[in-house]
Amino acid sequence: MSLQRRLLVYLLLCAPLVWAVALLASADRARAEVNELFDTEIIRLARQVQVTLDGLPSQPAAGRVVAPARSSGAADLDDLALAVWNRQGQLLLVDREGVQLPHRPQAAGFVDLVLGGEEWRAYYLQAPEGEWLVAAGQRLHERDELVWDLIGSQLLPWVLVLPVLLAAMAWAVRQALAPVRVLAEDLQRRGADDLRPVPEAQAPTELRPLLGAMNGLFTRIETTLARERRFTADAAHELRTPLAVLRAQWDVQRHAASEAERRHAEAKLGAGLDRLDRLVSQMLLLSRVDASERLARTEPVDWAAVVEQAVSDVLPLAERRRIELGVDWPPEGSAPFPVQGDAALLGVLLRNLLDNAVRYAPEASAVTLRFSAETLAVENAGPALTPEALARLGERFHRTEGQAETGSGLGVSIAQRVAALHGLRLRHGPGAGGQGVVATLMRGADVA
Repeated sequence: MSLQRRLLVYLLLCAPLVWAVALLASADRARAEVNELFDTEIIRLARQVQVTLDGLPSQPAAGRVVAPARSSGAADLDDLALAVWNRQGQLLLVDREGVQLPHRPQAAGFVDLVLGGEEWRAYYLQAPEGEWLVAAGQRLHERDELVWDLIGSQLLPWVLVLPVLLAAMAWAVRQALAPVRVLAEDLQRRGADDLRPVPEAQAPTELRPLLGAMNGLFTRIETTLARERRFTADAAHELRTPLAVLRAQWDVQRHAASEAERRHAEAKLGAGLDRLDRLVSQMLLLSRVDASERLARTEPVDWAAVVEQAVSDVLPLAERRRIELGVDWPPEGSAPFPVQGDAALLGVLLRNLLDNAVRYAPEASAVTLRFSAETLAVENAGPALTPEALARLGERFHRTEGQAETGSGLGVSIAQRVAALHGLRLRHGPGAGGQGVVATLMRGADVA
């Protein structure tokens, strides 16, 4: 069910219900007012009769009945009754035949009665010395008839106006929901790549949180699409060269004139496949960490296990280049760089830092991993990087010229992204004495 139809159903149900409650409240109030009016008139009638009693004999006269005159007014005098008794309880005066108010010598004030199967309301008035008892009563049907006449006079206009009121409410609901329809039509007209923010300034207050959330979603989608386009373009560009090299090396291997030439071509082909494998793996890993908005899990990181795995991964390269790997742990009792995060991703970060340090360190030198309570640092003993090289460090697919080792230029970018996901920052700079390169992981979001 649409929101508009739901609102209309609620209004169409609630409006008559509220109207009926108001009608009952009006009927109750009208009944109270009518009762008060007629009670006052009965009291006044009884007192007027008592004033005229001085002219009556103290003994009853046979057949003394005062017949009321007929009136053309709204009230029917047949619904009224009057009776007077003396001290001995003898009836002195009655104004009608057929219905007679009962004699109640001890009564004073209003009394509800049932006479002839009908409800009456009577008022008994005692004389100051007790010589007279006057009773004036009225059939309650007269009061009910007047109340319902009053309610009916209000009910008819309300019944006639109710359809107009419901139509007006339906129009009001439709107009109130017009901004929602405008928003839906705007979104329907957009193309798949149109992620412009929806204007919020003219939107109703109730829709602004929704529009803000939608605009935030559009921004995230646009960022994701831009990242995917950049990744696709980078992949197409970077994969073109190694594939062309592999094709050339395969042609050389097929047309080799001697066994030595063939083995040399096979070695080149194997190295090219290794480089392509590393490039594809790094690109897929970069795509995964780039797509992550937050960590899937967080737990205290066991650096001993992470370091063991990372060192094992880079050990073949270190042995080939005769690089000595060392780990400098903090003193006993001091926790090494406590971090809450994803141990697998932090292992990727550490492996990339160690791999870069080993690849670009001079052969037969050392790479050291140092822990403290606030930092994690990886340093090598190679030549310091120039300011230009430091500025471009982390740029994707960029590798410093003159490097003999193969690489994809993605390791630092992956490490920076993993650090950002953990609320950490990665800094590169020269080592002690201005020599070597130190990659330092520390707390605090990277704002550079």
